[in-house]
Amino acid sequence: MATTERPRQDMNFRTLIPFFAITFALGWGILALLIFFPIQTEAIFGPMGYTNPLFILAVYSPAIAGVFLVWRGCGAIGLKRFFRRLTLWRMPLCWWALLVIGIPAAFYLGAAIKGTVNDPFPFSPWYAVLPALATGLVIGPIEELGWRGLALPLLQRRYAPLWSSLILGGIWGLWHLPAFFLSGSPQSAWSFGPYFVGVLAITVIMTAMFNAAQGSLLIAALYHFQMNGPAWPDAQPWDSLVFAVAAVIIVLLNRRTMLGGDGAATDVIMPGDRGGPEK
Repeated sequence: MATTERPRQDMNFRTLIPFFAITFALGWGILALLIFFPIQTEAIFGPMGYTNPLFILAVYSPAIAGVFLVWRGCGAIGLKRFFRRLTLWRMPLCWWALLVIGIPAAFYLGAAIKGTVNDPFPFSPWYAVLPALATGLVIGPIEELGWRGLALPLLQRRYAPLWSSLILGGIWGLWHLPAFFLSGSPQSAWSFGPYFVGVLAITVIMTAMFNAAQGSLLIAALYHFQMNGPAWPDAQPWDSLVFAVAAVIIVLLNRRTMLGGDGAATDVIMPGDRGGPEK
């Protein structure tokens, strides 16, 4: 009788310890080199930015940690099913509207409060934005292989989505802290306090959307891409306030799921013929 090969199952809440350890050691370690040895690193790797391989490696640290731990714990078959979460795209229309229209609207509302909504478009000619959009697709969203790919499902096995969001958002915001001391990074011109509040807020919103999409990595990546949109106007720190208000509204409208955990996505690898849910 033929049998279906099953992935190993070794992914549990304790996996978060090596995940965060690898993510911070790799990310903060590389950023420390860029901060404390800028002349030397620029001479070898080029100026700080999205073409600097060290900076790219630091940005990819959550993804590297997540993919490595999934492979180590679940094997090649499990890793394949992990990446199949990139094929999930179905979610209620209201969430698609928030993803496509609501996020840009939040940035424009923040810019209107700040008084920068009528600033010139940052790219000239307009099609110069296309390379920036392409870069944005392969830089920030890759982080989600770790943050929402591994960490959020494991957190939601123990905590309700709201508390999981606040825990992950706090860690995610702290992970960005060295960038505020890195000359040439966008964060170097911002204040950490409002930014941190904004990260907590967007994490709460993303968790609700992520669960509505049944743990879709595609939706998480698109959300991250929208948050980093190079064409949006400068709205810091007011965009953080707008997202905070939006997060409160979303929690109130989704109290049962955000506080009770109904419908929370807890699978790291997509369900299949594997003899039961992950533990």
